[in-house]
Amino acid sequence: MASTDLNPADLALLAGTKLGVLITLKRDGRPQSSNILYAYDAAAQIVRISVTADRAKTKNLLRDPRANLHVMSTDGWSWMVAEATADLTPAAAAPDDATVDELVAYYRTVSGEHSDWDDYRRAMVHDRRLVIRLPLERTYGSAQR
Repeated sequence: MASTDLNPADLALLAGTKLGVLITLKRDGRPQSSNILYAYDAAAQIVRISVTADRAKTKNLLRDPRANLHVMSTDGWSWMVAEATADLTPAAAAPDDATVDELVAYYRTVSGEHSDWDDYRRAMVHDRRLVIRLPLERTYGSAQR
């Protein structure tokens, strides 16, 4: 179900870039920030991020799934924050599992076609990659309204 707390101008800014800052909560409650590359699915209002299972952001979200994604325009004057409760896939376990299929879709969205999909699929398993899904709940910021 689509949220009514999603500002169209914020979503346009979110759709206009692929770089952002993911903010998660450390065990002590302090924010932990990570520069990330993301894929935004406007139809589903979900942001997807590829990460490895051993990263701090992954561990933080497994403990507390609340997250913010901060995005800004190239000139820095417009910015937006998307609030979400993260959902994480299992780590990739086999080249043909559902996680790897989602990572392939993610890659296609942010980078286009890969020169060797079999090698990419093997690398996703080797790296223990997974997908963080951020279903958007609320946005706010200074994007043009």
